Amino acid sequence: MSNWFRDAIFYHIYPLGLCSAPAKNNFDLEPVSRLKDIYPWISHMSNLGVNALYIGPLFESLSHGYDTVDYFMLDRRLGVNQDLTDFVAACHSKNIMVILDAVFNHVSREHFAFRDVLLHGHNSSYADWFFINYDQPGQHGDPFTYEGWNGFHSLVKLNLNNTDVRNYLLSAVEFWMDKFGIDGLRLDAADVMEKSFFNYLHSFCKSKRNDFWLMGEVIHGDYNEWVNPVRLDSVTNYECYKGLWSSLNDGNYFEISYALNRQFGDKGIYKNLSLYNFADNHDVDRVASKLKESRHLYPLYILLFTMPGIPSIYYGSEWGLQGVKGEHSDAPLRPAIDLNSIYADVNIKTLESLIKELINIRKKITPLRMGSYTSLYVASLQFVFMRECGKDKTVIALNASIETITTETDIQLEDGVVLIDRLNNDEEFIVHNGKIKLLLNPTWGRILEIKK
Repeated sequence: MSNWFRDAIFYHIYPLGLCSAPAKNNFDLEPVSRLKDIYPWISHMSNLGVNALYIGPLFESLSHGYDTVDYFMLDRRLGVNQDLTDFVAACHSKNIMVILDAVFNHVSREHFAFRDVLLHGHNSSYADWFFINYDQPGQHGDPFTYEGWNGFHSLVKLNLNNTDVRNYLLSAVEFWMDKFGIDGLRLDAADVMEKSFFNYLHSFCKSKRNDFWLMGEVIHGDYNEWVNPVRLDSVTNYECYKGLWSSLNDGNYFEISYALNRQFGDKGIYKNLSLYNFADNHDVDRVASKLKESRHLYPLYILLFTMPGIPSIYYGSEWGLQGVKGEHSDAPLRPAIDLNSIYADVNIKTLESLIKELINIRKKITPLRMGSYTSLYVASLQFVFMRECGKDKTVIALNASIETITTETDIQLEDGVVLIDRLNNDEEFIVHNGKIKLLLNPTWGRILEIKK
């Protein structure tokens, strides 16, 4: 089985926002091919060095995309099905894998099955597709009450224990794989779904394509319950997401160090998992808005691309884009962006240049992609750790201070070994008395490879 995802660098796009689609769908209107507006971003991703795209939601919905009406039709605000087929092919031509959002926990009230239940009640052929109390009248004039996602009445929870529901969803997956040629799925709200469904999904997808990637959105819980040989390949690493920015805001590298050691250290509970790492996404504030010091974006992204797991960039964050969730809207997190105007602004290129360099370094250094993790030194504002794969060892040193700092760190290398800094003009450092002495520039870092 190919584990292409271990070498993946993800880019995450929320298409309805990026393409300036109307907030509400109008099913009386003809499709508009806004998906074609994303084509320039394919070249942008390729230039960055990205080799995987997570894009979604994409299918016909009422509003934000997570209230699905039709799993078999591209949202008309984005175009028609052929537009998605062509888009995936264009990504593949640039060696970019494509992962779609799979919203299988719930559907819109306008979904055909729920509409039928509203009309026919417990006599409907779909009466058992949902969690319904037919003996209790509901709100908005409904003849019954039902379970919604997180209490939202507009998102009707599916009964994934129902064989017909499972078969229906798997038929959608088969359609997506065959029609669009996608490479994997991100399972929305995976942490509140019936876990046995993932066993069926895994068996079905892997029988069609053994390298098809399955990743779940999990905010809380033991990741091992989802990531294992019979369920999913990965989940969102929300534990380290918080530590990435709060350790910098609080001047407390001990926080992220503790999380990484707990997950990936010698006795780490997830040391054999490839978790999906991110600094922000379509549901949380942009990391540039979370950080108190904008300069901390640099050590944050150095860590994101050198820590164990699969790194991901949310569209626009490579330029330090700001964005804070509104009281009743996620729209500020999901903006339209004019790529041409971005490229005209030379003041935002520094972070993008760093990310591009980090991606290039990650591709060249095997331990950064699949090596073990060992903490070497932790202080409030400095953090040094090692990634190791076979005989290859790489040392990462971070400095969150606004001052130049010198650290001397015990290191598991013989005296006289030379380390070469791939992030800083191949500067060299020599192991002496079992230690490595490093000069660390303000809010920056080093990625040190053994000189061969």
